[in-house]
Amino acid sequence: MQNSSTQIVPVVNNTLEAEGFALAKEWKSICKADKARFTKSVNADGFDTRLGKLMLKLKAEGGERISSQRLKDCGINGIDKRRRSEAMWFVENEAACRDFIKASKKGFTSLTALQAAMKPKAAPKPKADADKPTGSEAADKSNVGLDSEAETAQAKSPSDIALDALVQCEMNGIAIKDFMLALKEQLEMLDETKVAA
Repeated sequence: MQNSSTQIVPVVNNTLEAEGFALAKEWKSICKADKARFTKSVNADGFDTRLGKLMLKLKAEGGERISSQRLKDCGINGIDKRRRSEAMWFVENEAACRDFIKASKKGFTSLTALQAAMKPKAAPKPKADADKPTGSEAADKSNVGLDSEAETAQAKSPSDIALDALVQCEMNGIAIKDFMLALKEQLEMLDETKVAA
């Protein structure tokens, strides 16, 4: 008797499902980000470009959100939701992203770093006292937005802060290993100052 193994192959009904299963297979082979992989990934036929276009088509099928079942039907439910979101953002802003990548001196290794770099920087606040309203002018001005900015700054989770730190490391060309060593040193110095106090 022969040992035979049967492999279950999902039935592919149309091109969206076929594209999804091809992307899921490619996702499994992606292991480490580097500039060459990123450049290949954002080419016209690259992984992130194809994924973003598929996500836009699925979103266009209806609704604000793509259902979990639809993601499973296309086989892309195993691709990290942040990666799917970043790929869709890239395709939606493709022209601006490509211009930004060309203008960049250092280049990028991920869509996360590209998004962070393209995020508009906050304008520096003027320090002159002449700009401050006095008396009744201060009472007339609205405080809308001031509280929400403070709440947003306080609402960051440890995971958000860790992601911000990793993006900063990537943008500044700092190896994760070096960052972790520096973080450990800072924690040790902080512990020493607590003991001395």
